[in-house]
Amino acid sequence: MIPWRNLRRFFYKALKQPVYSFRVFQKRLKAYIYYFLMNGRSSLPESVTLFLTHRCNLCCKMCGQWGESGVTKKQSTEYIRSELSLDELKGIIDQISHFKPSITLFGGEPLLHPGCIDLIKYIKGKGIHCLMITNGSLLEESAEGIVAAGLDELNLSLDGGAQLHDSIRGMPGLFAKIMKGLKKINYFKSITNKKMPFINLQCTITKYNYKHLEQLIDVANEAGANSLTFHNLIFLSSKLLEEQKEYDEILKNSSLNWEGFVFEPQIDTELLYKKMKEILSARYRFSVDFYPNFSLKGLKDYYNNPAYLPSQYPPRCISPWIVAYIFPDGRVCPCLNFSYTYGNIKEKNFSELWNNDSATNFRRLLKEKNLFPVCARCTELYRY
Repeated sequence: MIPWRNLRRFFYKALKQPVYSFRVFQKRLKAYIYYFLMNGRSSLPESVTLFLTHRCNLCCKMCGQWGESGVTKKQSTEYIRSELSLDELKGIIDQISHFKPSITLFGGEPLLHPGCIDLIKYIKGKGIHCLMITNGSLLEESAEGIVAAGLDELNLSLDGGAQLHDSIRGMPGLFAKIMKGLKKINYFKSITNKKMPFINLQCTITKYNYKHLEQLIDVANEAGANSLTFHNLIFLSSKLLEEQKEYDEILKNSSLNWEGFVFEPQIDTELLYKKMKEILSARYRFSVDFYPNFSLKGLKDYYNNPAYLPSQYPPRCISPWIVAYIFPDGRVCPCLNFSYTYGNIKEKNFSELWNNDSATNFRRLLKEKNLFPVCARCTELYRY
């Protein structure tokens, strides 16, 4: 239910947010019961991710959407600019508020959506936990609104110190702008006597920054962060994408979005592991962890084995029993990178879609196979 390698991470969150963590534990336990006993049906989800927009104001090198091999930048202008209105998004919150899922606001860059701050305020007005994942470029302008709206967690992507971060993100001066934004967040928290939002820094380990991960320790201190998480890179081979086509045909699905993750990691695992041990051996005023949390053997297997399957985490995906993804065109999906959909929230209520035939068929096939070929390094596989 909580992979043992994630226990340290879970207990830290439980100490910081005990009521929310207890609710998560209850919902996750129920989801596992459904996973094992209910033949593809699921309890109502623990979490709903609202993909507010495909648009982004950066082209980060490692991004599967807008990066060097990103797929979103190849889409039509109509596709990229499609977004649910604030009223439509509020309508979704009204549909799901009775079961109080955690809401994650994602993109693209969610702060590019003109209704983002008002949506946070609306979500919090329903007593729902809300987290936003952002590149931080618009924090300076949005800081007061974010704090006033009551956002619970701000997950911010950073790659290193100023020079390294700006080179990876392709925008000179971006790091300084982000830090100004974070200082404003902390300022408005201070003058309004608020603890929220928690500031969670997220660093994706790539060939560009893995030799310099220690830079993020100083960054986290300067940012007043509550936590710092280093994420092992998501990538796959063209062979795995080819193997996925068998399941795409069964599901009448496209795995096109996974093409953005087809590349070689080019990471020296011995050096990376040494960096990990050095960073984790020290004590900080904020939590620090690596995710997934591997031993040296597991890390080498993850980065170097073309036929990799998880051995230090359960080799199965339970995410579609726990999370729903709602896209800018209204599609309700089991995964960020599959086109497979349960239907459209514009046409049917969420409760009608969550356990319909499309949803249960997808879950049954996934449970039968444990995971699909492209899933082996997906973040969600290691979360639950």
